[in-house]
Amino acid sequence: MLTIDNVYRASNALKGVVRKTDVLYAPKLCPGVDLYLKTENLQITGSFKVRGAYYKMTRLSAEEKKRGVIACSAGNHAQGVALAAQKNGIKAVICLPDGAPISKVEATKSYGAEVCLVEGVYDDAYQRALQLRDEKGYTFLHPFNDEDVIAGQGTIALEIAEQLPDLDAVLVPIGGGGLISGIAYTIKTLNPNVKVIGVQAKGAPSMKNAIEHGEVEELPSVSTIADGIAVKKPGELTYEICSKYVDEIVTVTDDEISAAILALMEQHKLVTEGAGAVSVAAAMFNKVDLKGKKAVCVLSGGNIDVTILSRVIKRGLLMSGRSCQLMIELMDKPGQLKNVSRIIADLGGNVTSVHHERANEGSDVNGCYLRIVLETKNYEHITQIRQALTDFGFKLL
Repeated sequence: MLTIDNVYRASNALKGVVRKTDVLYAPKLCPGVDLYLKTENLQITGSFKVRGAYYKMTRLSAEEKKRGVIACSAGNHAQGVALAAQKNGIKAVICLPDGAPISKVEATKSYGAEVCLVEGVYDDAYQRALQLRDEKGYTFLHPFNDEDVIAGQGTIALEIAEQLPDLDAVLVPIGGGGLISGIAYTIKTLNPNVKVIGVQAKGAPSMKNAIEHGEVEELPSVSTIADGIAVKKPGELTYEICSKYVDEIVTVTDDEISAAILALMEQHKLVTEGAGAVSVAAAMFNKVDLKGKKAVCVLSGGNIDVTILSRVIKRGLLMSGRSCQLMIELMDKPGQLKNVSRIIADLGGNVTSVHHERANEGSDVNGCYLRIVLETKNYEHITQIRQALTDFGFKLL
């Protein structure tokens, strides 16, 4: 059984192994809310997962350690298990979905683990890990549906309770449910008045659906940039804990996640992966009423691939009104581009790309199209520029 004593034992076992991550004040992310960030993205291995993985490793028998361990992961649990195995001199085999970010795959290998890439998503890697466990006799370390792993994740809540004793709400990412199970159980045990809000990607709402329908279900597919929480089916144990201790579960879109990643980078110089930013996305886009309350967002991880990061930043700029594209129909005569540029410049816009093309068949023979990409301040700024161009006589498509 999961007990508060087990969470405290995990905390003692993890002393000198994991970092007690900082809590940062972040009021600008959500005006009107006393908002804080629990920076597990700055944890060793770049994710909270090392807490549960390491504690679980300490609970194994000598025989289980001798057989070696196997785990499945979307990437972060893999690194936690690999590091824990390395420190304890245990052989580790990790099954990862072949779509896992290269940075997570290489980091797992760097800790000395043997990596097995499996076609598909996390759930496919899970099935392969079970197959290898049966074939080779490895000890299986589940990433979330395990009481000791959950107790390890619950140590985050012990730190939060100490750092923010007068907290009203905590926002936590949900994939399989291990993180929120540990945090929700521990927080509610210490202070039942704290509201626990789970956040999932809209393209992978497995726990939200399970809670709403009253039973664990498997999604036919998942699709989200938050690869760390792209789980088709939550755990039976985590479902039971969430049913009892989690107050609400909300979802956020990929565009909202991208905007949150960008905001965290710009305002707080923090790099988070998609899964790590969903809690902030929920606060930024008012998925739950936090006005006048003291809340903390758990940034669960920071292991984002740099190639993905560039695409996320682009989407984040579009989502927050920091970038836009205009298509203008105008007459092909001298001075037209000059007037367009002047209007945009006078209003403080910055043109980053211009594409000029002749009008299509059926349009005015002297017509042309101007496609412009520009940097802007926000959506209000975009509206001002569009209105000024229209007032001058240009036709925007």
